Amino acid sequence: MNKTEKNILSFKESIEFMDVSKSFLYKLTSEGRINFFKPNNGKIYFKKEDLENWMMQNEVKSITSLEESTINKMKTSGRKH
Repeated sequence: MNKTEKNILSFKESIEFMDVSKSFLYKLTSEGRINFFKPNNGKIYFKKEDLENWMMQNEVKSITSLEESTINKMKTSGRKH
């Protein structure tokens, strides 16, 4: 099974998957900014889904996407009156 099919990743696999440094991932765990598991106070593991969710936060939308959203909101609010 390759890493893209795994649901649980080791610390090393997580670094590779996220393309971040060891120290950066340690910082995220120590500051409680990302979910992780540490069975028996041993190695650190991550759910791939948690890593993906962390990477996908703070989306920066394109101008086109913002324009479409604004137009849709204007259409919706126009129907209520």
